[in-house]
Amino acid sequence: MKNTYFNLIEQSYYFPQDGFDLKDGNLSFHGISLKYLIEKHGTPFRFIYLPKIGDQIKKARNLFNKAINQNGYKGKYHYCYCTKCNHFYHVVNEALKHNVNLETSSAFDIDLILNLYHENKLNTDTIIIHNGYKTDEYLLKIIGLQELGFKNSIIVLDSISELNRINKIKTKHKVNIGLRMAINEEAQSSYYTSRLGIRHTEMLDFFINNIKNNKNVTLKMMHFFVDSGVKDTLYYWGEFQKALKLYIDLKKECETLNSFNLGGGFPIRNHLGFEYNYEYMINEIINNIKAACEKDNIPEPDIYTEFGRYTVGESGAIIFEVLEQKQQNDTEVWYVINNSLMNTIPDAWSIHEKFILLPINKWENEYHRVNIGGISCDHSDYYNSEDLNQEVLLPKYSPEETEPLYLGFFHTGAYQDSISGYGGIKHCLIPSPKHVIIDRDEKGNFYDYVYREEQSAPEMFKILGYKKL
Repeated sequence: MKNTYFNLIEQSYYFPQDGFDLKDGNLSFHGISLKYLIEKHGTPFRFIYLPKIGDQIKKARNLFNKAINQNGYKGKYHYCYCTKCNHFYHVVNEALKHNVNLETSSAFDIDLILNLYHENKLNTDTIIIHNGYKTDEYLLKIIGLQELGFKNSIIVLDSISELNRINKIKTKHKVNIGLRMAINEEAQSSYYTSRLGIRHTEMLDFFINNIKNNKNVTLKMMHFFVDSGVKDTLYYWGEFQKALKLYIDLKKECETLNSFNLGGGFPIRNHLGFEYNYEYMINEIINNIKAACEKDNIPEPDIYTEFGRYTVGESGAIIFEVLEQKQQNDTEVWYVINNSLMNTIPDAWSIHEKFILLPINKWENEYHRVNIGGISCDHSDYYNSEDLNQEVLLPKYSPEETEPLYLGFFHTGAYQDSISGYGGIKHCLIPSPKHVIIDRDEKGNFYDYVYREEQSAPEMFKILGYKKL
């Protein structure tokens, strides 16, 4: 009896599981036949499954509202999507269908907001949280947005100097601001104080001396964000409690302050054995804020989150074909795929991010441990099993088999296109793959269409300044 890849997955994880199942021996994604997409579009291609975005938004919103009701919490919950995670129109538009608010990070983000506003995708009641370093151009565009009527636009100060620049701008109305607290980031082997935000020991004095009687601004929000994510660890709760105490101290001095912003940080599934108790963490957050506010007899604030990766990460995937397998020594086998991993999934090699990797076909074949390499000339263009808890085990296949082995990297919908520079110049001039959008109609039937074909040589040469071919 051979030990098949299907046996491996079935014995190692709960399978089928949300989003992943087998259909006629081949992998399906949320009920969609990936083999059908391969036959229709060829490989490589990346796709976004839009309905997953709404599912994630509804899940988080329901859990927060459930915790608010169970704890008798008096504040409201506001879900924001941070556009930097995936700027594509079809992605942001899908999120807006579920009544999210938005978070921006740079000057051009404001142009994106205006574009959506002119298309009636959002209105002036939408809450817009402005993070990131505030250049003069960024600030002027934000003020312009507020003068247009976006009364719920909030500038989160990342440094003390940003207030000085706001004070120099002539405005018709007082500007809504927030304050971001700098935290001690948890690095791989140590801690360091983030360059983002204002030192918590300086925040209260800064408010009293520079904001409290300032006729130009109104403090609305306290903001903190832990880059390593919302986790049930002593480190996270320590930073959380520090921020919560600071909010209470500020609230005692500021009547207009009414919002506590947790930032982003909810994790997504990056392997089939992923476990995270979202309901527990949300309930603990709500319970802690309520208890602290009751202790000091202050109103419970509205709670904001800025979920980016959580919103769109699990909606994306990229599909490759294995072009060749190479036995480089007695133990190492390489599968060479038909694009570059550095170009298409830059987080995998730059910060060693892991994604769900599964074969599309050949689940009845035996399996072995492999490294996966791209077709660029760079030695770093690979994905392997350096993390022994997430070994890359894939089906064996013979070169004589008529059907190639197809592989999918799943939950790649966040940051990959932005970091790799979608449609730009790639390492070794390897083109950006075809981009496919998948959606469902009113009857629940899925349909797909090509958003953009694989990048062509003329497109790249035009960017590089070469004459037409």
